[in-house]
Amino acid sequence: MTAARVLQDRFCSKFTVAENDCWVWGAATDQLGYGQFWLKVGGAGRMHRAHRVAYELAVGPIPTGLVIDHLCRNRACVNPDHLEPVTQRENVRRGDGPRVAGERWTSKTHCVRGHEFTPENIRRRRNGGRSCRSCDAYFNQRRRIARVLEIDVEGGA
Repeated sequence: MTAARVLQDRFCSKFTVAENDCWVWGAATDQLGYGQFWLKVGGAGRMHRAHRVAYELAVGPIPTGLVIDHLCRNRACVNPDHLEPVTQRENVRRGDGPRVAGERWTSKTHCVRGHEFTPENIRRRRNGGRSCRSCDAYFNQRRRIARVLEIDVEGGA
């Protein structure tokens, strides 16, 4: 058996196929949930992200300057059909985290507690983000009450 075939067999033994066609990595994962695969390249062995190995085994080298985006949004998926090389900027833009400055995050119309984001109810933060003035007022009031109670408790003791 060739070295490439042994590598492919070893890799394929570490995932299972789910109903949604994701190939779910069942071996080691990192703290972010990405699969990890031990691979020896050029005499030195180290852990590699499993989805990157899957892409390179099935498609070929990842183009320089690009990262692999999970189209299925499942970090443990290693199905090459669910992986696409994109720029880091595009990968972040497609995500749903707070770093997406342009589209998804700022297009939200209500805060997590259900208050509407209106010009009067938005506080701009120094880092470019925004917060809900109604929530800020509520939590500031709770902090003031807690401070008063602590002072009264300490003064009365």
